[in-house]
This record gives sequence, C-alpha cells and structure tokens, in this order.
Amino acid sequence: MTNTETHTGSCFCGAVELEVTGLPEAMGYCHCRSCRSWSGGPVNAFTLWKPDAVRVTAGAEHLATFQKTPLSQRQYCAKCGGHLMTNHPPLGLVDVYSATLPTLTFTPAVHVNYAETVLPMRDGLPKLKDFPAEFGGSGETMAE
Repeated sequence: MTNTETHTGSCFCGAVELEVTGLPEAMGYCHCRSCRSWSGGPVNAFTLWKPDAVRVTAGAEHLATFQKTPLSQRQYCAKCGGHLMTNHPPLGLVDVYSATLPTLTFTPAVHVNYAETVLPMRDGLPKLKDFPAEFGGSGETMAE
C-alpha cells in the first residue's frame, strides 16, 4: 500500500458512501462485548485512521450516530441500518470497519480486549488483555 491509496466503501444499501486515503494507523481485531454486540459477530475487524483520512462522499444526510460511552461514536446508515465506522474522539482515530472497505487488504497486527473473547483465534498475533498502554489500557498480553 502506498500513502496515496484511496479506498471507497458504503453501507449495506449504498446510500452512504465514504472514502479513506493513505494508510491506516493500525488494523486488527476487537473482542470486546460492545463491538461484538454492535457488529452482530464474535469479533470486530477494525482499521484505524486519522480523522482527516476519512471522508463521507455521499449520503451524509443518512449518517446517524449512536454514542453509549465517551470513547465511541458508532455511525451507521439510518436508511438501512448498515454499520460503517466508529469515531473514537479520545484516541483521535476513526475505526472504519474492514468490511466497509472491500478493496483494502486487511492485514491485522493485533487483537485487543482479548480477555473478553468468545472466539479464540490461533493466528500468532499479539493478544492484548485490553488496550495498548498508549490508549489507556494495561498493555498486557495473553497467551493464545
């Protein structure tokens, strides 16, 4: 991937379109209960971007937000309910779900909140108990 790459994605019905430019800050899997509940799956595959690298290009009027905690502003299409991304203001990052960006090669490097996993994954990647220390977590790793 180069710094000038652009990837586009959309919600389930296609009403909301977005693009990301450059390289993600990180990619991995989140195993927390909130991400599992929101995604409807046993794990959330995330790609983290600086906010200025993410742009809604169409359908902004359909973009809705649900905020349960100060850490996460989950965004979805109000028309179809399709989940798109989560703003993390305290971290200064936006998680654009990997499934939202079909042309981005998903290259995970870490598992976060692995203490909450319901789907153990034996892939050789670091398994963090919660979050990296630089994001307010313990930074502790767990065994596969």
